[in-house]
Amino acid sequence: MGNPRSPSSTSSTGSSTRSASSTGSSTRSAGSTRSKRAAEPPATELLWGEPVSPDQLTAAEQGYERCGPAERLLWERLSVFEGAFGREAVREVCASGTLPAEEIQSVLDRLAPLALLPVDDLFDGEDGAPRYWMPHPMRAVGARRLTARGDRWTVVLHHRRWCVRLARQAADWWQSGRQIDARNLALRELPDLSAAMDPTTAPISPSAEAGTSVEIAVSLWFLWVACGRVAEGRTRLRHALSLHSGPPPARALWLAAYLELESGRPEDADPLLVQAWAAAVRDGDDRCLGMLAHLRGATALFQGRTRAAAAEFREALTLMEEHPEFGPSRELCWVALALTLSRTDPEAAQEALDQAVLDTDARRAWTGRDLWADAWAHHARAELLAWDGERERAAEHARRALRTHLTLGTAVGAACAAELLAQMRVMVGRMTSAAHLLGAADLLRASVFEETYRPAEYCVTSRDRSERLLRRRFDDGQLRRAYEEGARMGLFALASEA
Repeated sequence: MGNPRSPSSTSSTGSSTRSASSTGSSTRSAGSTRSKRAAEPPATELLWGEPVSPDQLTAAEQGYERCGPAERLLWERLSVFEGAFGREAVREVCASGTLPAEEIQSVLDRLAPLALLPVDDLFDGEDGAPRYWMPHPMRAVGARRLTARGDRWTVVLHHRRWCVRLARQAADWWQSGRQIDARNLALRELPDLSAAMDPTTAPISPSAEAGTSVEIAVSLWFLWVACGRVAEGRTRLRHALSLHSGPPPARALWLAAYLELESGRPEDADPLLVQAWAAAVRDGDDRCLGMLAHLRGATALFQGRTRAAAAEFREALTLMEEHPEFGPSRELCWVALALTLSRTDPEAAQEALDQAVLDTDARRAWTGRDLWADAWAHHARAELLAWDGERERAAEHARRALRTHLTLGTAVGAACAAELLAQMRVMVGRMTSAAHLLGAADLLRASVFEETYRPAEYCVTSRDRSERLLRRRFDDGQLRRAYEEGARMGLFALASEA
């Protein structure tokens, strides 16, 4: 028979047991923590705004090592592209003495399966040549190797020169009547064009490359003014001009003034117009004088000074060439004159529209269609038809103006056309439809412009007429709900309604 254990020995044993259990629990907890840490994915780094993991970079490095010398060289040089690119771009940017242009095609074909992704971003009218995009891990490997080789700045300068030619091509397409193609080209290539519009990305001093950045921004004037990217164009041009060391070119000042006007700040456009005129005289840029007269007319029309606007538009027509190689067309100038006169002198406005048609026929035989002018011509016709009491036809032309502005992407024109169409709807008793249009126009302006934006005087007049009649039909709550419903529907849906 064994000796019974004393209470103290029992307590001591239990305490030891609990202590061992606690130690085991701590060990398991530490092991579990280490296991969780081991299971966590390795930290990623942001490259061009996208997370890239070390494993992705390692795989890209391994792919690079498997390439031959020519493929490695092309891989490195392709890293300067911000977006997708085609074969012609690769040839212009990447060719050199060590990688001749005639060999680029075969090297690209060998490299594509290893480092590039095919991209289907062609638009109507383009040939079926393949286009590619370099994923960020591959681009990071190429950029590091390009820098280590000492070739980065040379290739970047080639890229910037290619962007200049690309912007000129888009501008030429716009002037030649391929306006949708010009817009699509500029938007597709905008990642690369944006990099080239920033002088601080240049390999030499920003002031030395600011001229290139300004030239690209000015070439893309139609994208900023006629296709609804006013704020972006204003920011990019101001940045480039702030680093420009010499006197600003007349056309850059013209565009700066135009963007201030489209932003709803005509008082800021006026001093720029004065500077632009002086620069045009200094540079002997006679073509710019006609553009400046047109813009002075647009500024006066924005402010409601119709007599001054008409005089400026007529002067612009005397200064403009038959087929301007840059800037607004003669057709647009005639249409602007018609719009200016539509509420005060309908007969003269109709004559201006008739002359615009004659200019249009001559222009199309030489170049092509000016959709921007077409949109404002529909607007002017709607005003004249409403004056004559043909309300249904007026509404149809206002709807066509809205749809064309939406096709191009201009918020200024689309909002103005929507308010004109709302006025036509009110005139035929379609009050709810009119309120929907006004609500959608408000949303469009709020999404594009700053809170301080104010529309042109002729837009304000149309809006005031419509709202006075709507408030006779709806109380404040009903009108607000109708506006909100129109904002939810959007202008694209409303423009498709008959």
